[in-house]
Amino acid sequence: QVQLVESGGGLVQAGGSLRLSCAASGRTFSSYAMGWFRRAPGKEREFVAGISWHGVTTNYADSVKGRFTISRDNAKNTVYLQMNSLKPEDTAVYYCAAGVGVRSLWSQGEYNYWGQGTQVTVSS
Repeated sequence: QVQLVESGGGLVQAGGSLRLSCAASGRTFSSYAMGWFRRAPGKEREFVAGISWHGVTTNYADSVKGRFTISRDNAKNTVYLQMNSLKPEDTAVYYCAAGVGVRSLWSQGEYNYWGQGTQVTVSS
């Protein structure tokens, strides 16, 4: 069992930056692929970024490539999402997810555990 707790969300102006963190419980964090997803008002949840268990492979949605960076610190059981050049369309609840044996980092169905989410609001 893995419990995930997101933090770092908030209100920021367009062009600004935020760093989201996701702290995981358990001793097997390094075995899990990790992903960030988001749900904007009135829209379905969508993939944002993912990172393999060893941190070598990352994957990003086209809409955030070049602006967002996912990273992980297995010693701290934490995954991060650095978000730069934020746009109003990045406004959403951001969710952290963990999965074992994930083959497609962008695939929501492959993740076993989900956090409660953290709100990110970007004002124009």
